[in-house]
Amino acid sequence: MTHGPRGDEVAAAPPIATWAPAGRPLRFDVLVGPPDGSTRARRGRLTLSHGVVETPTFMPVGTNATVKALDPDDLREVGARMILANTYHLYLRPGHERIARLGGLHAFMAWDGPILTDSGGFQVVSLADLREIDEAGVTFRSHLDGSTHRFTPEHSIAVQEALGSDVAVALDHPVPPHASSRAEVADAMRRTHAWAERSLAAHRREDQALFGIVQGGLEPDLRAESTRAIAALPFDGICIGGLAGDETAAQRRAALDLAVPLLADDPRPRYLMGLGSPLDMLDAVDRGIDLFDSVLPARVARNGTLWVPGGRLNIRNARFQDDSRPVLEGCPCRLCRSFSRAYLAHLFRAEELLAYRLATCHNLTFTLDFMARLRQAIEAGTLHQFRHEELARRVPDDPDAPGMSDSQAGTKVG
Repeated sequence: MTHGPRGDEVAAAPPIATWAPAGRPLRFDVLVGPPDGSTRARRGRLTLSHGVVETPTFMPVGTNATVKALDPDDLREVGARMILANTYHLYLRPGHERIARLGGLHAFMAWDGPILTDSGGFQVVSLADLREIDEAGVTFRSHLDGSTHRFTPEHSIAVQEALGSDVAVALDHPVPPHASSRAEVADAMRRTHAWAERSLAAHRREDQALFGIVQGGLEPDLRAESTRAIAALPFDGICIGGLAGDETAAQRRAALDLAVPLLADDPRPRYLMGLGSPLDMLDAVDRGIDLFDSVLPARVARNGTLWVPGGRLNIRNARFQDDSRPVLEGCPCRLCRSFSRAYLAHLFRAEELLAYRLATCHNLTFTLDFMARLRQAIEAGTLHQFRHEELARRVPDDPDAPGMSDSQAGTKVG
């Protein structure tokens, strides 16, 4: 074994499965697969135009070409290897054509690692009051100035090609899984499949991978139908969409337990969109997922919530004003290396901008270190022990810490 980024132990043996489509800028190696029927977790390596990503991993969200409060050096220090940017918001401001003229998204934001851009599909849900949907696409009313903008699969692909992300995503029609009727889920799924084919036909950029999205809500037959339909198309990766919304953890598990076995012999990377709680990600990795994204770690940090093993702290609580300890002893983040809980509590009370940077650095370091330890557990064959230990150390959250789930946080804005 050799050691990779953030202490990863990297298997020296040949991969057990590889996805490397001819003429495409993507390679995905499955290094360690499920040893038996007790887990579907796998350890992989995703190679893209701008670098290598060890999986399973978490992608911080940089909605407006920035992860809020952080610069690229901060991102590298917290352990980020790949980030997500928002197609719809960058189209509105500053405009994809401007970004292209300025050298593309990587140059524009001075980030030299891989970038995944979503399609604008999430805004179909998050901006439901500001859009109208039909068979051809979606018409949005801008939340900035009220102007109208038309998104079709072809337009979404054109915007993402102009941005120059490493991975583009096909436009889809997600719906809230729990609150939607079967008819609404079926209609959205059918439209997603049609848009998937149109996205593939429109995609021309050879140095950019393209992922398709599975829908189907919580309906077992529809989720299976959508998984088979998207897997049958020549995408470079498979997104599991329509989750991390208003469903329960048990409902999410059931959907994954149905979809992932249908992809058991498929070597392409699997990406569950919008999930960012460490224990939720552990649960999904156990069920065979490779990639995640969410605004959750960064958003709760800006609310003063700091993640620690087994729970979270609300640094706004008065008891931290005289606490000279770091937020988490031994944490390598810039907050815990240099500053006390008392200092951070002061920054939040004084509304100093440094508070947001330090708290965000901590939560993302915690999240990405958690994923690194999870990868090591998969390699060592100790994932179930790791899971047991993490659940055993779970303690009630700080009673003053604001509760927030992935769905409450929103997943692509913030």
